[in-house]
Amino acid sequence: MTQTSESAVVVEPSTRGRKPRRTRVHRAWFVAAVTFVTIIGAAAFRSVPGLFIDPLHDEFGWSRGTIGAAVSVNLALYGLTAPFAAALMDRYGIRRVVAVALTVIALGSGLTVWMTAAWQLMLCWGLLVGLGSGSMALAFAATVTNRWFTERRGLVTGVLTAAAASGQLIFLPVLSWIVATHDWRPAAVTVALAALAVVPFVWLLLHDHPADVGQKPYGAEEFVPKPAPVPGAARRALTVLSSAVRTGPFWLLAGSFAICGASTNGLVQTHFVPASHDHGMPITTAASLLAVIGVFDVVGTIASGWFTDRYDSRRLLAVYYALRGVSLLFLPMLLAPGVHPPMVFFIVFYGLDWVATVPPTLALCREHYGDDSPIVFGWVLASHQVGAAVVAFAGGVARDAFGSYDVVWYASGALCAAAALMALVIRRRPVTAGPGRV
Repeated sequence: MTQTSESAVVVEPSTRGRKPRRTRVHRAWFVAAVTFVTIIGAAAFRSVPGLFIDPLHDEFGWSRGTIGAAVSVNLALYGLTAPFAAALMDRYGIRRVVAVALTVIALGSGLTVWMTAAWQLMLCWGLLVGLGSGSMALAFAATVTNRWFTERRGLVTGVLTAAAASGQLIFLPVLSWIVATHDWRPAAVTVALAALAVVPFVWLLLHDHPADVGQKPYGAEEFVPKPAPVPGAARRALTVLSSAVRTGPFWLLAGSFAICGASTNGLVQTHFVPASHDHGMPITTAASLLAVIGVFDVVGTIASGWFTDRYDSRRLLAVYYALRGVSLLFLPMLLAPGVHPPMVFFIVFYGLDWVATVPPTLALCREHYGDDSPIVFGWVLASHQVGAAVVAFAGGVARDAFGSYDVVWYASGALCAAAALMALVIRRRPVTAGPGRV
């Protein structure tokens, strides 16, 4: 057998005259598939907060503000852990960090079934699940994409981002049925088991670097040696942050992404189900609508990745934020006991836009910060989750104070308009220098 290069066709001497056989699928796509499944398995925790607010309020008498505070701790840690997790992956490898993170998620979710006080909710669901899920955040997808792909990065980012929505699609209807039919505790156990079930896939199938299997990154022209482990993960994460905060693009990306988190995870994902229930809609119906958002989120995010490979990321972000803001301004008028065509239109429209912002945001991080982009994106993601945490708490307080969520919907719509303007003023400046490159 003769082979001229890794991507060349392979021809057997005895098969001359036959159509040559192509080489097998690049290993990068298998790694992406394992990453996709891993994120799906860990996504169960993202489906729970909105489903637990009313049951916890009814059983323990905790205010929605108190429950929202625990959710906000979870969301904030989800983001603040991400840059350190990206640095830890450079130090210890993707496989070890992700396996530990999944175990911590399972531990935190499982322990909630024995809680009797609000501080235990803060500890289990806020601290443990927040730390574990933060290590499974989009910085994980960014690290896999940067190591294994030099082409199709936008598309792969879109697909891996959509994995979280796919997990929501799978788990939301199931968990809402469990909560409505049995109790919130079996739902918490389901989340723990889902996270644990993915650990063997990660440990056995997730490779840290193309060099581990003797391959080049997908689309690369040359073989890339595996870099040596980078010591001082915390120091590196803070050093990269110190460099990035001196640049204008970082603040614009972080600010716009904070609004992104406020208007998605913090608002819709946390408060859509209880807000719909306030208007007489059954919890299972509202949860199903949220799951449908996940269906169209998959389509929108993958399409956004395709667009990001071809169009100006800044303009894409501006369009996404502007359209999201308009849709939120109309939502208070659409909430009703039943599902009607305008609500269906909102669900489809909002789903297409849900995390379509991720591929262009990551592309801009990569453009400005090069090899440090996974860590920089981790810090940008931290701002996303801080924005989500603020609104998760503020939404619960607003509901307790005003008896409705209307003021929060309107405020988030206005903030999205500001995010669109911030995206438009990000300058284009490709950078190829070393650390501190901007």
